[in-house]
Amino acid sequence: MTKSVITILMLFVLQSLIAQTKKLTGFYEKNIDRELSLESAFDKNLSNISIGETIRTLSAEPHHISSAADKKNAEYILSLFKEWGWDAKIETFYVLFPTPQTRLLEMTSPHSYKAILKEPALKEDATSGQTGQLPTYNAFSADGDVTSDLVFVNYGLPDDYEILDKMGVDVKGKIVIAKYGRSWRGIKPKVAQEHGAIGCIIYSDPADDGYFEGDVYPKGPFRNEFAVQRGSVIDMSAAYPGDPLTPGIGATKDAKRLERLQSPSLLKIPVLPISYHDATPLLEALDGQVAPVEWHGGLPIAYHIGAGNTKVHLKLAFNWDIVQCYDVIAKIQGSKYPDEWVMRGNHHDAWVNGAGDPVSGQAAMLEEAKSIGSLLKTGWKPDRTIVYCAWDGEEPGLLGSTEWVEEHVKELKEKAVVYINSDANGRGFLFVQGSHALEPFMDEIAKQVIDPQTKVTVFERKRDHEAITARGTEAREKLWKENELKMEALGSGSDYSSFIQHAGIPSINLGFSGEDLAGDYHSIYDSYTLYQKFKDPEFLYGVTLAETAGHAVLRMADADGLPFDFTHLYKTITSYTNELITLLKTSRESTELENQIINSGGYKIGEDPTKGYSVPLVRTEVPFLDFSPLQNALLQLKSSTDKLNNVYQNSIRTNHINDAFNQSLYRAEQQLLNEIGLPRRPWYKHTLYAPGYYTGYGVKTMPGIREAIEQRNWEEAQQQIGVDAKIIIRFSEYLNVLSSSEN
Repeated sequence: MTKSVITILMLFVLQSLIAQTKKLTGFYEKNIDRELSLESAFDKNLSNISIGETIRTLSAEPHHISSAADKKNAEYILSLFKEWGWDAKIETFYVLFPTPQTRLLEMTSPHSYKAILKEPALKEDATSGQTGQLPTYNAFSADGDVTSDLVFVNYGLPDDYEILDKMGVDVKGKIVIAKYGRSWRGIKPKVAQEHGAIGCIIYSDPADDGYFEGDVYPKGPFRNEFAVQRGSVIDMSAAYPGDPLTPGIGATKDAKRLERLQSPSLLKIPVLPISYHDATPLLEALDGQVAPVEWHGGLPIAYHIGAGNTKVHLKLAFNWDIVQCYDVIAKIQGSKYPDEWVMRGNHHDAWVNGAGDPVSGQAAMLEEAKSIGSLLKTGWKPDRTIVYCAWDGEEPGLLGSTEWVEEHVKELKEKAVVYINSDANGRGFLFVQGSHALEPFMDEIAKQVIDPQTKVTVFERKRDHEAITARGTEAREKLWKENELKMEALGSGSDYSSFIQHAGIPSINLGFSGEDLAGDYHSIYDSYTLYQKFKDPEFLYGVTLAETAGHAVLRMADADGLPFDFTHLYKTITSYTNELITLLKTSRESTELENQIINSGGYKIGEDPTKGYSVPLVRTEVPFLDFSPLQNALLQLKSSTDKLNNVYQNSIRTNHINDAFNQSLYRAEQQLLNEIGLPRRPWYKHTLYAPGYYTGYGVKTMPGIREAIEQRNWEEAQQQIGVDAKIIIRFSEYLNVLSSSEN
């Protein structure tokens, strides 16, 4: 091969690589360089030092909703937006927020112990001894004064109660103690209440959240024996998030409100979180049967079930106040499409100082806003309106974002292109959840943002970490070969919930974590000191979050054709359908096996009637479910998504995408809403994504069908197959009309 041929080949390869790196989905070729130049300028304005100072400032005082520091922080954030050239304001809502009046937990038998219920200040942590801290409590617990036997219920999930039933243990009229973990905290008292318990105590076991992981704070980052996880126990997943008294409408000053005791999202039993210091004497005193081996935690005791001689007295009373909730809303008007909104949000309220949760994410978002303000000074203006939101009241139950969405839902359905959310952020690996039509969009961004620690792309670092930690050679090799970002589905637990699951606004939730493990969550030790020492010492991942989210905002704001790829959504729905068919098959096989064992006179482990355990009843057989309506609907969806993708790609190549086409693209997700909502959960309207009824934060995909199968409600499962099939057909027909309109 001659030198000239080699040179030509090298130039060809180089040009190909340049073309690949300059490919931006949604942009005409002539506009790609301009967008990349804009993003480069945006990145240069980002400062890790600035992010660190913002974290220090916003976490300087305890700033829970309704506190003086909460209002102070909201006004400070407002002033920053205005300083940077944004049109900003505070929208105030009036929401229910209980604070403790009385907290008492004491063991009365077999001996006395009064729980401390307090986290001590540490000389190593300057803010840990401040005034204005909320006491350790669970918001939206019921008032109550109860005394009864104590029963250990493991993590307090439905499966745990099935085991207790088989052991002959009934919690009716008892007080239960459950470990934090394995689900959202609000599920634990909810399930306890359903089983007749009159009170619930939740503690952090060191095997899950403490010294089993490493040195505890202040020597190390993990939860020390006195640290307590505050948090809400409002029934978000089974009822609705947001203000308990104004379901479905914004909690404005004059809004019509429910009577408090009528609210379906409020519990009926008292609930209290405690440290493992306070939990130890209670658990140590328990008698009765030894707990199953897998229930044992990290305390140096034998774990017993109780329901015998150990009695506790739990007394709680709250101030049930309507308080002000300060949402900071900032806009930059779009120069071409002012009525198309690209939205970005992170909450600003905390349980105490909240350096990690949420200030680390809020600081990154503010750094984005500052950089965008600097771009405005160069003469650039976004094509679409950019809206940045600093939410209040997220911690008690997504109050600020939910009330804002409910108040503006009609306008949002017309104008909101996408909502991009973040929350706590730290050192580690990219995580992305969201609407699956945006999967290729986020894949492209993840392959262009560089991880500050390893200097590879955040996509590569995420993939490599998942491969290294995968179980089994086959799974590991599959991940090594993976070359596309896979987005997780959205459950609940942060401010995206009302956007996607109630209003059908395409949403993304992202951040970095995995090497920022700590036991400060919702305690007084979530401080600047701990964050700077253990989570992101140089605040570099704050910059990385700002780059990732900021590029998403800028690309959405200026895209010629909005980058929605519904072929990926089709593949995702198909995978969910296959999972449901497998779930049904597994349920049938396990039921048949269990019934065979029982009918033959054999007993499964833990079901020995000679030791007082009850014999399980024969379970009803799993019937045939007809998935053909759903499978046929998916065939139609494949055709419509392929057709639309071809139309879209051709329009990008020929520089021809009109505004009406773009508007129809971002409104398409709304076609996946069922306006009557999910069974028993009318507020949740999305047919693909919802928090699980008994998982809380954890997602249930195609929840109407999936949860009916899991709960063995076969009639409802078949009915929901039909519902989802009709929704998918409607969605397919909508996409077909959209394809025709652009031809």
